[in-house]
Amino acid sequence: MKIDIPKISPELSAKNFHDIFFEENPILEMCVISDSDFTNEAVDRVRLYNAVIKNCKFTNTDFSNIDITDVRFENCDLSNVNMRKSSIHRVEFFNSKLVGCEFPESYIGNVRFENSIINLATFGNSKLEKVIFKDVSLQNADFYDCKLKKVEFDLCDLNEANFEQTSLKGIDFSTSDFDSLMVSIDDLKGCKVSTFQAIKFASLLGLIIKD
Repeated sequence: MKIDIPKISPELSAKNFHDIFFEENPILEMCVISDSDFTNEAVDRVRLYNAVIKNCKFTNTDFSNIDITDVRFENCDLSNVNMRKSSIHRVEFFNSKLVGCEFPESYIGNVRFENSIINLATFGNSKLEKVIFKDVSLQNADFYDCKLKKVEFDLCDLNEANFEQTSLKGIDFSTSDFDSLMVSIDDLKGCKVSTFQAIKFASLLGLIIKD
């Protein structure tokens, strides 16, 4: 699946994430931010545009209502970050940690998560459109009552992820792995799975398979 990649300028100025406190509005744009420690902070309605963010720590920070457009995160720790009611568009997360990250009631479009750990993250009541999860761990992640459109799970660990009340029509789980998954039976129609996964789903539904 082809998605729009971040439109990032080749010429970016170096900044520290704490520079956001010195802006009239909480905006950082046209910049590269490296090795910033922005943990346990709280800034409402942050806007990040046209930026590369590398080797930064944001654990336990409240970024409610954040707007992120044309940004690439590399080797960042966003564990337990609150991004509730956010807008995330043309964004990439590479080699990053997003354990327990909160995305409820958000719009996430043209976003790639790759080689990252996203266990226990919550996406409830969000819309995900043109999103790629590639080689990521999503154990116990919560996609309750989400709208998924052109969402790809490639080589992911989905064990004990929750997709209840979320239509899985057109979603392909066949290259990903799980022992158990929380799904609504009515929402499984049109979901693509491997033969082995079909047997797992059958057992989850209480069917007894005999050769």
